[in-house]
Amino acid sequence: MFRRARQTGQATESRIQLTRQRRVILEELAKVTSHPTAAQVYEMVRSRLPRIGVATVYRNLELMARNGLLLKLEISGGRNRFDATTTPHYHIRCSSCGKVDDLDIPVDETLEAGAAQGTNYSILGHTVEFRGICPDCRRKEKTLQ
Repeated sequence: MFRRARQTGQATESRIQLTRQRRVILEELAKVTSHPTAAQVYEMVRSRLPRIGVATVYRNLELMARNGLLLKLEISGGRNRFDATTTPHYHIRCSSCGKVDDLDIPVDETLEAGAAQGTNYSILGHTVEFRGICPDCRRKEKTLQ
């Protein structure tokens, strides 16, 4: 979902303090494009902060997502994933292995205008999920045939 603060490409003037733990979480998340789950982020962060608790990582991921410092991807059919790229972009999920990738196509802002015109809602953003079979899974399928 793209909220207005994220659409500007700015990481909202955050009302939260960027503690060392939060900074490390953001740094580790920025190193990958795999859109990890909270459990995977915890494992990544633990190498730098061995005494950090799993609840601390989960709590900080949720807090930073609410404040626009990272994206929380609520992908259907799986656990929430997190993304350090906060500028508007779409994702595609492999229906076979569950992998999530960025999709390099323009975000269609006309969808929000159309939704606003067709309803009494104040549109905050939109989510579109693309599904397909990733290249790795397609290769595996071909070798099994």
